Amino acid sequence: MDTKNKGFDTKLIHAGDFHDEFGSAVTPIYQTSTFSFKNAEHGANLFAGKEKGFIYTRIGNPTIGALEAKLAELENGFGGVALASGMAAVSTIYAAILKTGDHMISTGAVYGPSRAVMESIFKDFGVESSYINTSVIENIEKAIKPNTKMLYLETPANPTIELTDIKAACEVAHKHNIIVVVDNTFSSPYLQKPLNLGADVVLHSLTKFINGHADIVGGALIVKQEELYKKVRKAMTYMGGNMDPHQAYMVIRGVKTLSIRIDKAQESAMKVAEYLEAHPKVEWIKYPGLKSFEQHELAKQQMTGFGSMISIGIKGGYNAGVVLMNNVKLALLAVSLGGVETLIQHPASMTHAGVSKESRLEAGITDGLVRLAIGIEDVNDIIDDLKNALEKV
Repeated sequence: MDTKNKGFDTKLIHAGDFHDEFGSAVTPIYQTSTFSFKNAEHGANLFAGKEKGFIYTRIGNPTIGALEAKLAELENGFGGVALASGMAAVSTIYAAILKTGDHMISTGAVYGPSRAVMESIFKDFGVESSYINTSVIENIEKAIKPNTKMLYLETPANPTIELTDIKAACEVAHKHNIIVVVDNTFSSPYLQKPLNLGADVVLHSLTKFINGHADIVGGALIVKQEELYKKVRKAMTYMGGNMDPHQAYMVIRGVKTLSIRIDKAQESAMKVAEYLEAHPKVEWIKYPGLKSFEQHELAKQQMTGFGSMISIGIKGGYNAGVVLMNNVKLALLAVSLGGVETLIQHPASMTHAGVSKESRLEAGITDGLVRLAIGIEDVNDIIDDLKNALEKV
């Protein structure tokens, strides 16, 4: 079925899917490393690109291809590339676009490993990088150098929840022929479509909202234009970061309920945010749905919903954050997001414990910052859990 002109929920269920000769109601798992050829001529044509088909799962696989087609349609891109993890996606897009002597500008509060792999491995290959507050568009203009080739945005940012105006950032970057990559993990294509706002590439950790059940690790790149898509596909194939067919099947299954899960989670997140905003032990709160959120209007412009990620500052700093972590019962102390379970983490004592305080503060990660990923449990139970834990602070 052609789903290009269908609604988003219909695309979630049907886009990219195919049915085999046995009438399978869902896309089958092609758990095979290699594919046989009909004859020598058939094999030669496949390798030469004269026929469509499959050769080897690292290069392509029907199950993985179904997922890639679905993601491309959801993000309105030319094509998708599914990878073994979110970091495989990050490394692949860096390798596909950047070479020795090139420069990348990135959101300062970007996902830690996305910065770490650039400042360690890619730095050794002669790639430069700058980390700035991209929510201020003028900062992007000032950071551009003659050798800048990529603008890497994460919006909302992790864990500060700061937003970057994607459309305005793309306009600045494209004046200088800079490719714009947007990590859309926090929003998913249900709430935000960066390609529609001018971005060239969208990146996802499929581990999070798209799969939605905390049971696989995966990543994806969705590319707007064919020429760049071919470069990205080539980089993935040669570097070997392909997704496994069973992994792809799990994501195809999980993504079908994306809108239902996000609707429930963000409805609860709004109620939790309102509760926390009024709590005397909460110094500050960042949630795009609150009118007090300084970028609330931007969120309404470029997002169709406010998501389920909340960051708060606990009065009492580092020790208060630790006490809160040690007293929640329902919320899980875990560093992921996007599943059906409510998760909570304290970056200063957990994910960023090995980062200097100076570097943390420069990125907006204060000692008392706590990040919440709201799940789909009964919202009253989530609030009660936080209430009881905050009483101990």
